[in-house]
Amino acid sequence: MNITNHSASTNPLPSGTSPVLDAKFAIGDVVRHRIFDFRGVIYDIDPVFANSEEWYESIPQDLRPTKDQPFYHLFAENSDSSYVAYVSQQNLLVDDSGEPITHPEIGKMFKSSTDGKYTLHNIHRH
Repeated sequence: MNITNHSASTNPLPSGTSPVLDAKFAIGDVVRHRIFDFRGVIYDIDPVFANSEEWYESIPQDLRPTKDQPFYHLFAENSDSSYVAYVSQQNLLVDDSGEPITHPEIGKMFKSSTDGKYTLHNIHRH
């Protein structure tokens, strides 16, 4: 896990702010799960775990990721269905298959591109 040191920034974080964890992936990246057979497009990123304790505890202990890492919201799919997934950084890998993701929500938020990454429609950019 990489921690970015912001003390040298020309616009430093307020005093007492925790270091920011580096996200390895970006919104629009196509990823796949390291263990389970699904892929998806990242549509949001939490710098650390931000789901319910009940959700976290439902993960088998031997597979439970640490909370102090980025977590990604995915428009996910497997061979049976499309759904939304919440996945820790340690469980994601780059999907370099070149196959498109066919989740029905993707077109509402993204334009597809030929380089294997999806680009947000201008209306969704900050």
